Amino acid sequence: MTANVDWMQEAQNIHWYEPPTCLLDDSRPPFYRWYPDGTTNACYNALDFHVANGRADQAALIVDSPVTNYQRTYSYAQLLDAVAHCAGAMAANGVGMGDRVLIYMPMIAEAVIGMLACARLGAVHSVVFGGFASNELAVRIDDAEPSLILSASCGIEPSRVIAYKPLLDEAIDLAHHKPDCCIIVQRPDVVAEMLPGRDIAWIDAMADSTAHDCVPVPANHPLYILYTSGTTGQPKGVVRDTAGGIVALKWSMQSIYNVAPGEVFWAASDVGWVVGHSYIVYGPLFSGNTTLLYEGKPVGTPDAGAYWRVIEQHKVSVLFTAPTAFRAIRKEDPEASLMGSYDLESLRALFLAGERCDPDTLHWAERELAVPVIDHWWQTETGWPICANCLGIEALPVVPGSPARAVPGYDVTVLDEHGEPVETGTIGALVIKLPLPPGTFTTLWNAEERYEQAYFSRFPGYYETGDAGYIDESGYVFVMARTDDVINVAGHRLSTGAMEEVLAAHPDVAECAVIGVQDALKGQLPLGLIVLSDGVARNELDILAEVIASVRTSIGPVAAFKQCYVVKRLPKTRSGKILRATMRSIADGQAFKVPATIDDPVILDEIAALITNR
Repeated sequence: MTANVDWMQEAQNIHWYEPPTCLLDDSRPPFYRWYPDGTTNACYNALDFHVANGRADQAALIVDSPVTNYQRTYSYAQLLDAVAHCAGAMAANGVGMGDRVLIYMPMIAEAVIGMLACARLGAVHSVVFGGFASNELAVRIDDAEPSLILSASCGIEPSRVIAYKPLLDEAIDLAHHKPDCCIIVQRPDVVAEMLPGRDIAWIDAMADSTAHDCVPVPANHPLYILYTSGTTGQPKGVVRDTAGGIVALKWSMQSIYNVAPGEVFWAASDVGWVVGHSYIVYGPLFSGNTTLLYEGKPVGTPDAGAYWRVIEQHKVSVLFTAPTAFRAIRKEDPEASLMGSYDLESLRALFLAGERCDPDTLHWAERELAVPVIDHWWQTETGWPICANCLGIEALPVVPGSPARAVPGYDVTVLDEHGEPVETGTIGALVIKLPLPPGTFTTLWNAEERYEQAYFSRFPGYYETGDAGYIDESGYVFVMARTDDVINVAGHRLSTGAMEEVLAAHPDVAECAVIGVQDALKGQLPLGLIVLSDGVARNELDILAEVIASVRTSIGPVAAFKQCYVVKRLPKTRSGKILRATMRSIADGQAFKVPATIDDPVILDEIAALITNR
C-alpha cells in the first residue's frame, strides 16, 4: 500500500543554492539519486535559513542533563555562532569538503555542534555511540578514515563516570588509520591526558577560530556515515545524502509528527543512533522546531518521573522514545503515581520506535498519558519512518501490534521466499518497492557491491528490510520478527554474529551460538551457548565469567550480554546449520516445528529444558 508525495513540490520548501531541474536519476538501479543537479547545504537549512527568516531569537536547542545538574538553551542565532566557529576550528585543522570526521561523544551540546559544523563544511561525519569498546571504534576509524576526531574526556551515567579518552587512545593505537587531529571537550568530572601534537582542547580550538560560512555541496553529497551491525559482525556504513535527507525529514516533522515550527520536539534517544541523527539534530532544526538533548535516563535520574519533569519544564509537544523506556518507567512506577506531580498539558502525542511495541506497554501509556500513542517502524537504512500513523495528514485508528500503514513515499509489500506476493494476512518478507523515497540510504561506505548484495539481490526490484511480517485487509503492517541474526537490545541493533566471534575466540570454547530472546524490559537480550573443547578441566563458572567479560569488553556493555550456558553440543541440521531460530522459539515460549533434517533430537530436548528453565 502506498500514497504519493510530490517530492519536487516538497523540494521548494528548502533552501537551494542551485535548485534542481531533475527529480530522480534512475539510470543505475539500485543507486537512485534524488535531485541530482541541485546544490544545497544541510547546516544552512538547519540554522542560517531560520536566522534569516525571523527565528534568530527562538530556542533551537535545549540541553537538559540531570546527571550533571546542568541546563542550557541555545537560540538559533547562538547555535549558528557556535557551529560556525566549530567549522572554522576544523577547517583550520585541515578539514574540507568530503573529509571524514568521527564524533565519539556523550549527549552534550558539542556533539550537535560538531555534527552541524561538519555539514557546514561539507565534511562527512560519522558518529559512534560512546558505549562502544575500543576495538569496535577502531574498526570504524579504519573504515571511515577520518582526518579529525571530535571527542570528550568522559561520559556520565547515573551511577558511574566513563572515561572516553583512554578508549579513544586505545582505538587509535589499534587502528591502521591515524587521524591528524583530535579535538577533546574537557568535562570537569574527568580531565583527559592530552597527546602533544595531536590533541587539542575544545575550548582552545574554539577560542582561536573564526566563523566559517556554509559550503554549497551537490545534492547527493554524503551528509554522514552511520555504522549499523551486519550479520557477519562487520559493521555496515550506511550513507545518507544531503538534499534527500533535508526534504524528507522536513516533510516528516509536520506530516508524520504533526509539530509546527516553534514547537518543542523531544526525541529521547542518543546522537549515536539514527534517531539521534534524524530527530534530535536534523529533522527538528530543518523544520524550525526547538529540539531537546537529554543526558539522562527514563529512571534513576532521579526517579521514574524524569520524563514528566522534562515535558512539564520545557513544554514538550511531542515525545519520541523507545518502548524500552516506557517499560522501565512502568516497572518502577506501575501506577504512574509520579506522573500526578507534573503538568503534562503541553504533550499532544507519544511516538514509539526502536523495537516492536507490545500491546501492554502501548495500552499503559495510552491510559496514563491520555494522548495518542503511535508505534511506528523504520530503520537506520531508511532514516525516517516506513510505516506510521501520520498525525499531520490523517490520524488513523490505533491497532495494537501494528505501526499502522505505509508512509506516503513507501510502497510496502510482503513476498514469500520465492519472491512472489503472499495473500493478505500471510507472514513473509517485508519489502519496499524501488525506488526508495528521498532521505533513505544511497549506498554503504566503500562497499557498493555489499550494498547491492545485502539489500537488493534476494528480491530484484525491492529493498529487503530484513524484517518479517504481514499486511492485513486494512493495509496495516505487522512487523513480527527479524529475518536475520541481528537482535534488538533496548532499541540498539546488535549482531549475534559479532558476539559469537568473541565467544569463539576463548581458548576453551570449541563452538558457540548466540540467539536473541524476548525480554520484558529491553525487547530482546542475547543468550549464549558454548561447547567446551575436549579435555578442558577448568571450572565452568570461571569460563562463563570470562566469556561474558570478553563480550562486554569487545562489544561494550550496550550488548547486555549476561546469560550464557555450557552445553554438550549444539542442535544442528545434518548439513551443519545451527538451529538458532528453533532455539529462539523455544526460549520465547512460541510454537515451533522440529526440522526434519535435525541430526540429534535429544540434544535439542536437553537445550530446550535448559533455556526454558533458565
